[in-house]
Amino acid sequence: MSGGARAKQRRAITAKELARRLGSSERTARRLVAEPREDFLERAEARRRRVVGLREQGMKYREIAEEMGISTGAVGRILHDARKVEELR
Repeated sequence: MSGGARAKQRRAITAKELARRLGSSERTARRLVAEPREDFLERAEARRRRVVGLREQGMKYREIAEEMGISTGAVGRILHDARKVEELR
């Protein structure tokens, strides 16, 4: 895989702003700073396991959200997706 970003931090500006600064297209700017897919999937899986684990410990959606710094809607979505993934296995 080549051309993807390797930095482990979130970007602070939009692709449009970066493209303007670089004098390139937005698509090129996105490709340059994009997180490699494997890294994203690994991070998402770790987050899903943590949310599921906290829920299995009996925590409420609100408590999980506060613990992880995400919204209660995100907690619900992650748990919904986790159930779907489990159905496929």
